Amino acid sequence: MGLINKFTRTNVEESLKKKRQENAAAVEVENLVVQYVTSTETVEAVNGISLKLEKKHTLGLVGETGAGKTTAMLALMNMVPYPPGVVKSGTVKVNGLDMRNLTPAELQTVRGSEIAMIFQDPMTSLNPVLSVGEQIAESIILHRHLTEKEAMVEAGKMLEMVGIDPNRVGEYPHQFSGGMRQRVGIAIALACNPTVLIADEPTSALDVTIQAQILRMMKDLKEKNDTALIMITHDLGVVAELCDEVAVMYAGRIVEYGKLEEVFNHTKHPYTEGLFNSLPNINSRQQKLQPIPGLMPDPSNLPEGCAFADRCAYATDACRKGNVPVHSFSETHYAQCTAYENPEFKIRRGN
Repeated sequence: MGLINKFTRTNVEESLKKKRQENAAAVEVENLVVQYVTSTETVEAVNGISLKLEKKHTLGLVGETGAGKTTAMLALMNMVPYPPGVVKSGTVKVNGLDMRNLTPAELQTVRGSEIAMIFQDPMTSLNPVLSVGEQIAESIILHRHLTEKEAMVEAGKMLEMVGIDPNRVGEYPHQFSGGMRQRVGIAIALACNPTVLIADEPTSALDVTIQAQILRMMKDLKEKNDTALIMITHDLGVVAELCDEVAVMYAGRIVEYGKLEEVFNHTKHPYTEGLFNSLPNINSRQQKLQPIPGLMPDPSNLPEGCAFADRCAYATDACRKGNVPVHSFSETHYAQCTAYENPEFKIRRGN
């Protein structure tokens, strides 16, 4: 679909105004279910997650590869690739707009201006045959309605904002290092000041020095632009640095959710405990790492009951039967775990 003209844009903006729920949270997801369906199997990628993120807050979405983190966020942008991806059920809202109920023209207007995503791999997420300036300018032309010349000037300013010489606006992705490409991806996502930003492992391919620079920059930009940020990561250190709230995902479900201090200091789910126990203890060089045994179950053949039961030190026969109950420990902190049917149950934290 090409760029929408001025007449169409006015109609689209009027339509969005009518569909928008006022005074809504930045992000609201309710009972989201996403599957990848092929002729031979059905992969249950996201299995009924719910979350709410207020404006200006940061959520850390944590879990192993294959937990469903990226798929859940693609659903938030209504970008699950079909086929084979299918959003089976659930409500997904951004700034009061039901993303599943928008037309293609409305989605084109919302993506970039209200919600944007920094994709995981800076080596492949950029177009190799377009200059970085053209790739930044594309969304500026669409959403800020500037001319190509004006948009290229703004693209240079965006490069400067992320620490790259604006004179490099005409250069191509292969002329940049991995860290610089990641900064270009951030510049593209922030070009139109979205109110919701999704960052998918934005520092996973970077060395420690560049990683620290990227995190510091994202923190500064979030505060400057009052952006709600969702950080998809495996790195609990990144979560501790940036996030206000934490959602721990396992096999397509959020197994623990709470404010940063609640999840880090009052861990409730055995899987979250396993993630923390897998970290090295800087206060005891002699202490051995405690990896979580086994592997995550095949998402095309999930077991009944708790998907973590076969890897859990606390599991009983009850964990492998029926639906897993959700237990609340405060207004903001909950975990999905059968063990808390016993009021005396407590988990152990090695670190």
